[in-house]
Amino acid sequence: MSQRVLLSLLCVLVALAPIRTRAQDIQPGDLSLTLRVEPGPEIPFVGEMVLVTLEGVFRLPIIREQMIQPTLDGFSWMQLGTDYWSDQRVDGYPVKVFRRRMALFPERAGALKIGAFTHRLTLLGPHNKWVEHDISSEPVSLEVAPHPQVDGWWLPVRQLRVSDDWSNAPDQLGEGEGVLRMIRVEALGISPDLLPPMPEMTSPGAVIFPHPEKRLVDLSAQGPIAVAFWRWTVMPQTPPSAIVEPITIDFFDTTRREMRRVTISPQRVAVEGAAMADLPPPQGAGRARAGLILGGLGAGLAAGLVLLVLGRAPGRRDQILRRLGLHPDQRALARAARRSDAAGAWRAARRLMRHHAVGEAGQAAMRQLETHLFGPDPTAPDLRRFRQVFTGALAD
Repeated sequence: MSQRVLLSLLCVLVALAPIRTRAQDIQPGDLSLTLRVEPGPEIPFVGEMVLVTLEGVFRLPIIREQMIQPTLDGFSWMQLGTDYWSDQRVDGYPVKVFRRRMALFPERAGALKIGAFTHRLTLLGPHNKWVEHDISSEPVSLEVAPHPQVDGWWLPVRQLRVSDDWSNAPDQLGEGEGVLRMIRVEALGISPDLLPPMPEMTSPGAVIFPHPEKRLVDLSAQGPIAVAFWRWTVMPQTPPSAIVEPITIDFFDTTRREMRRVTISPQRVAVEGAAMADLPPPQGAGRARAGLILGGLGAGLAAGLVLLVLGRAPGRRDQILRRLGLHPDQRALARAARRSDAAGAWRAARRLMRHHAVGEAGQAAMRQLETHLFGPDPTAPDLRRFRQVFTGALAD
């Protein structure tokens, strides 16, 4: 029995001998792993991007590999794409080169440490035996400064681009129409969650409906590119013209090491002249003073209504707009009636019926309109009359 045990132990020792020998045969320079911080400011600010490259050079055949990343305490981070492997020659020897690029964002000031990365390798040893071997990079220390005091959002980026687009000409709207505004913010050197929140767009003469913002990120060799889309629907009120106030974005240019500002210019939003032709003519000179007084009261009332509407929850806001005749579907119905667009009027009315109760008179008017549209002998309906009856039958 003892001879069998000794024979088994001898077999194990023989099997392990090549592995020990191969691990001892690894020479300096056969395997290397280096973490390199790319050139930048001597002391970066909190939140400022720090680019690092992890590079491994391997002269020995690799069967399997696994990168073990440190916790990176004090940093948020992003990996810039997938790991890159290539075959090269170094000092005349064929080698495998591994590269990983990362963007680190310091979360606090002081002395921070980028811990050691460990590459766990399975190497091909003598007699086709697999050998496990770990190689680690040296830790790197980094001094981080607190960011300067700023009024508002701290935004350290290498480059900032802002575009301002409108769905159609904002100063050539039809009566009852709105316009969609979209601002695109593109920042190099920051993650999407560090972009400023969507600003509040204001105008004393318009109702503004903000849409949910969208954020995404593109990865580039220079760092992450954070993109935000901010959208609003703007509808001018009475008088049918309004000025949307400018929007400013302050940021810290990490290349020029200075604060900078981007300003989005104010924009006039108005009903075009052709659509304004149906408005009542101006009053005579003898009633100018009364007109000024009523105009001032109207402007104050409009401003108050705008503040009232914007301060309400969405459901309550829709109810207020409908009572004022300013709901988007009501405006679409008015626009379709003005243009003799029976199908458009029917669609707008159907949308209103989905969200609001309609009295018997309105339902009868709807049936009559559908008879005109879908009956055996389609005829042109009186859309102005239909609009008057239908909107008057909307329940509170």
